[in-house]
Amino acid sequence: MSETPYPLHTALSLAASGVPVLPLRRGKVPFGNCMACAENACGGRPNMKAPGPCRCAAPCHGWAAATTDPAAIVSPLWASAWRQAVCVGYHPGGAGLTVVDLDSAEAIAWARGFLPATRTVPTTRGEHWIYQGAMTSHNAVRPGVDIKSHMSYARWLGPGTGRMTALPDAVRALAVKEDTTPSPGGVASCLPGRAPWDRTVATGCRHTERYVRTGLERGLALVRARAESGAGSQAFGVARFLAAQHTACPGPCGLAVIGEEIVTAAVSVGVPESYARRAVANGLEAAGERAA
Repeated sequence: MSETPYPLHTALSLAASGVPVLPLRRGKVPFGNCMACAENACGGRPNMKAPGPCRCAAPCHGWAAATTDPAAIVSPLWASAWRQAVCVGYHPGGAGLTVVDLDSAEAIAWARGFLPATRTVPTTRGEHWIYQGAMTSHNAVRPGVDIKSHMSYARWLGPGTGRMTALPDAVRALAVKEDTTPSPGGVASCLPGRAPWDRTVATGCRHTERYVRTGLERGLALVRARAESGAGSQAFGVARFLAAQHTACPGPCGLAVIGEEIVTAAVSVGVPESYARRAVANGLEAAGERAA
């Protein structure tokens, strides 16, 4: 691993540009917790998934310690860590970024064929592709590919080259894990009948009922057609597309009911219900963030 010359100077420069930073020790990992925070006894940082009472000023709790506060970065409690640090880490999600970590030549070749070009940074074994926009982090979404954003850290390896582009749906879809074939005796789970979408659940929708029903039925047909594989990813795309049609409506538009119909269609061709729900939720969220 190549070391970063003057990591403290690099960290202050990044923090000044709005990128939360933390020191990394040899092995490109964060420093361990202090005695008071050992084994998360303090309850954890307030910005972690399970917020706790920790107000420790030391760089404890890994990615959650990342900060843009120069006073904290140069404080005595961080000083010993910087003296031992070999490189700088940063919290992509805290900077509104997502890093697609490509860890092999095969992963890079795949990305060049399936993901939109963006800013790239060479790594020891591959490349970081950096997109504007944050999402949940996931490891091993495919061979040699990790997603680092919220609740994660990445190693700072320089500004990279190329123009940074918006986080694409293709990356969000990687977070949707699914079984590739239906379960041997039928579907993975069986959902009870759902009330279909109609005007009673969409009193603030500007579209006609015929318009919405036609689009929904076409989307459901696309999901049901993926009986061999890919129904979860298709459900993500359908949810994202249908939700995007309502971004200009005053609402409500009954998107939750639309989502339930998509989930039911995906489950009917063998997608486990938990995967189907995650795919649809990610699709609805992606449409909302794009509109924002």
